Amino acid sequence: MPPVPDNQAEAIAATDSGVAQFPNLFSPLAVGPLTLKNRIFVTGHMTMMVTGGVPSEAQAAYYAARARGGVAMIVTEAAAVHETGLRGGKVISAIDDACIPGYARIVEACADYGCPVLGQLFHPGREMTTAPDGSLLAAYAPSAVRSDRFHVVPRALPRALIREIVAGYSDAARRLQRAGLAGAEIVANMGYLPSQFLNSRTNRRDDDYGGSFENRLRFLREVIADIRDKCGGGAVLGLRISLDEASHDGMREEEVGEICCALDSDGTLDYFNLIGGSSSDAAGSLHIAPPMSVANAYLAPAAGRLKARLRAPVFLAGRINQPQEAERVLEQGQADLCGMTRATICDPEIANKARAGWLDDIRACIGCNQACIGHEQRGYPISCIQYPESGRELIYGSLPKAEAPRRVLVAGGGPAGLKAAAVASARGHDVTLYEAGARLGGQVLLAQELPGRAEFGGLAANLAREVETAGVRVVLNATVDRDLIASEKPDAVVLATGARPYRPAIEGAEAAHVVEAWDVLKGEANVGSSVVVADWRADWVGLGVAEKLARDGCRVRLCVNAAVPGESLQQYVRDHWAGVLHGLGVEVIPYARLFGADEDSVFFVHGASGAPLVVEDVDTLVLAQGAAPATELETELADYDGEVHVIGDCKAPRTAEEAVLEGLKAAAEV
Repeated sequence: MPPVPDNQAEAIAATDSGVAQFPNLFSPLAVGPLTLKNRIFVTGHMTMMVTGGVPSEAQAAYYAARARGGVAMIVTEAAAVHETGLRGGKVISAIDDACIPGYARIVEACADYGCPVLGQLFHPGREMTTAPDGSLLAAYAPSAVRSDRFHVVPRALPRALIREIVAGYSDAARRLQRAGLAGAEIVANMGYLPSQFLNSRTNRRDDDYGGSFENRLRFLREVIADIRDKCGGGAVLGLRISLDEASHDGMREEEVGEICCALDSDGTLDYFNLIGGSSSDAAGSLHIAPPMSVANAYLAPAAGRLKARLRAPVFLAGRINQPQEAERVLEQGQADLCGMTRATICDPEIANKARAGWLDDIRACIGCNQACIGHEQRGYPISCIQYPESGRELIYGSLPKAEAPRRVLVAGGGPAGLKAAAVASARGHDVTLYEAGARLGGQVLLAQELPGRAEFGGLAANLAREVETAGVRVVLNATVDRDLIASEKPDAVVLATGARPYRPAIEGAEAAHVVEAWDVLKGEANVGSSVVVADWRADWVGLGVAEKLARDGCRVRLCVNAAVPGESLQQYVRDHWAGVLHGLGVEVIPYARLFGADEDSVFFVHGASGAPLVVEDVDTLVLAQGAAPATELETELADYDGEVHVIGDCKAPRTAEEAVLEGLKAAAEV
């Protein structure tokens, strides 16, 4: 198959040979006054590209890439409808007309691709965070019921403020309509304000907004009625709601089903958009962006049960990463439209590729959460570790062809080298990639060996496919040195030689049984029955090795040089893993900096107090102490007068995200 740059959706869409394979996925769907061209849409999600409370040019370019890629509909991120719900950070404010031009820009950017745009209407209620200056905001909710995750004690809403907020929803919806959006979606999922009114555990009011089932529905019904009154029947109006909030005080499937049936019978909503989870605690928030440890399309059975009771179309999201999964959900009647948000962050053209039958060229999301919601939660624009062009469309969305093709030599077939080679070749350069080992992938090949992490191997598989389709010449089992470079005479050299395990000085280690985590993953270490994992990086290595050895029947103590294990990982990945380790009986010792070892003990120093920590009755010490850059080739080329780019872990050991991003940057520069 000839290589086609990912940003040229028109070329991919020139054929529709995949339609026969996905007859449901590529059938139209009526939603209110709209007719959608297929069954794939982008759900509302925070992009962190908002500037000054209004949608930005970068946001418009981001959504346009997904529209060009063939999705049927886009729902933009949550917009605050009232000043009491305006959380800090880069959040759209729809409480005045300043948002209208930015929304109009998004609509215009998507219009040429037959992709209608809707906007989300949002109030967090008790799920309040900080103000822009970092101070804590006052939270308002139906009742003064605390939120565990953000440790918030809300104020009970007075009736006058309830009326203001109801009007805020409808006024915001009218602004979206004036900007040209096709409609609005009320955010009632994840335990946000409308859900807090619906839920008897969080709504303890004794007036006509609380108590009975009908009273608890009153707030949401008033919001819907007011929007219909101000926007009319020509605008689409939907509801996003969690099928099961999966939190200690959240609503369960049967409760949500009764609510949806009641609202459906009103005939005022054009669709129900289903998801799972709640923002209120660690167990529920996992479902905001379920990681790879959660099964694909895991909510489909529950969605199917509810869909059978409703007349309005049902949308569904939650780990639907591939067109085959979406087709299965649709075929089994479990939903009418599939939200594939992270799938489109990873591959904006997934819809067009599926329609064209180019399934092997789909860059499948691996559910790592690192650069999408991981970026969002740290206040940075979202992206993707596999496709760093996402969120950077204005910079890398359409790289130019090389004016003069050059010979490029890439040393190293890990994520950094693979990305550099694929993009450089796609730009028209003559690229050869040399890999010292027998397989492409680098450390990804280790990561995929951990329990529940096999999907991470998709990173290597996807990049290897891009290298293949871009026409890169690949040479395996070949170590690059100065002589090889001299014989090849490349115009540019890209060093992506990776890293190796870092081994610190350990007092007394000669008397202890010490092995590397990497060797454990490769099955090359003899590990005893009582194990200490010394985890310096607080990332997936320590957690994963601890889980693997616990499942193998070992007694495991995870000693981490951080406040919590997995401290460097995205919150939902870390929280879920912590629960798994707890269930396996792994003992976690935080603030533990490795010092020494002997034949049956390991010695640590408490990172905060400096006091000694002694772990006894140890057979094996497993080192997860991070990595050291492999700089031998860089040193050998110190006086080389040619063009050299150093990327990835051989530049500085970090993560796959930085490796792939630096591969992209190098390829853009050569």
